[in-house]
Amino acid sequence: MSLGDDLRPHLPFLRRYARALTGSQQHGDAFVRATLEAIVAAPDQFPRSVDPRLGLYKTFHAIWSSANVEEEPGHAAAGDAEGIAQARLSRITPLPRQALLLTAMEGFTPEDAGYLIDASPEEVESLVAEALAEIERQTRADVLIIEDEPIIAMDIETIVRDLGHNVTGVAVTRDEAVQQAMARRPGLVLADIQLADDSSGIDAVKDILAQFSVPVIFITAFPERLLTGERPEPTFLITKPFQRSTVKAQIAQALFFDSATVPA
Repeated sequence: MSLGDDLRPHLPFLRRYARALTGSQQHGDAFVRATLEAIVAAPDQFPRSVDPRLGLYKTFHAIWSSANVEEEPGHAAAGDAEGIAQARLSRITPLPRQALLLTAMEGFTPEDAGYLIDASPEEVESLVAEALAEIERQTRADVLIIEDEPIIAMDIETIVRDLGHNVTGVAVTRDEAVQQAMARRPGLVLADIQLADDSSGIDAVKDILAQFSVPVIFITAFPERLLTGERPEPTFLITKPFQRSTVKAQIAQALFFDSATVPA
């Protein structure tokens, strides 16, 4: 099997990670593209002593670390997601954010995450704690949950409240979601894909975004269906069944890059 065949199944998830790390589909995809270009240009330098997924993420981190992480290659325009996050980025380094997302969202062990960011497992755990504490201190929001499974909705609501956020409502259909969003504008939306009346959470989000801008985190059992390379694609995506730490990490990142929650 060729190197390309080995890496192909992992690319949608690397794009998910890159987007969460940068807070932007455009910026994240640019770093992934640069990673693939580096592999094509020098395939003999690809780490062959580890699992292909680890090697892919290791190459990505080499590209990310060598770049100015405050800006996407080509320079981010003032006022975009990276610029908005400048106040926070000055108080939390990229390394803790990487450790948090690699373990909480991508499911790497502290040992594997340590390999990726050149840290010991103990250092990874310390970095994760640092990132969560710092980001959670800086972000608070009203959250709308769009989820038709009661147990999952209750679990998400508990996580959201534990983080110090306020839940404005839990909607189970497209129409209900839009109605609640219009009645009380949320600062964050957590949306399932398939809703109670066979309506679409994607359509609900489109209706809401047509009225105002708000960060959105999609929740689905099939993330690869939303990471096909076609447009539009979500910046923030949670896979079912999810870990509580994954939801916390995604909420923190989504709000981290949202202009409405930039501290004064």
